[in-house]
Amino acid sequence: MSIGHALLGLLESGPRHGYDLKRTFDETFRHDRPLHYGQVYSTMSRLLRNGLVEVDGIEAAGGPERKRYAITEAGVSDVGQWLATPEKPEPYLQSALYTKVVLALLTGRDAAELLDTQRAEHLRLMRVLTDRKRKGDLADQLICDHALFHLEADLRWLELTAARLAGLAAEVRPA
Repeated sequence: MSIGHALLGLLESGPRHGYDLKRTFDETFRHDRPLHYGQVYSTMSRLLRNGLVEVDGIEAAGGPERKRYAITEAGVSDVGQWLATPEKPEPYLQSALYTKVVLALLTGRDAAELLDTQRAEHLRLMRVLTDRKRKGDLADQLICDHALFHLEADLRWLELTAARLAGLAAEVRPA
């Protein structure tokens, strides 16, 4: 995800301070890890340097100066272009799971146990996400659905790999 583009998009509704951007970002996108203030300010510095935002005012209300940022026309254009560009699908052709299965086979470890352990971890996370989805609002439901669909695809792969483990072992083990 492009934090810079997300912050630019939030600025389209009007100028904001870095603190307000961080709070709105965290509330709007509901990531499991909140955005760090340092990341907000370093991103805003880069956007300012690139002409995508400008300082709309500076306030010094008894503390450190607070810059209020506004999006420029170039920033609006950049966000529009980013929104119109489809995200590249990630094919996961070299996944860590596949690598672990092959290495388990090559080193004589129990690849079936590795798959079982991974399946249990996926199912555990799916239960957590399903509970969060059930208790959440529409935004949380959509975020959880996205993650759940990916986990379901991983589970299908784990099952398929378990069924083909003997064949894979014959292919990857030295003769």
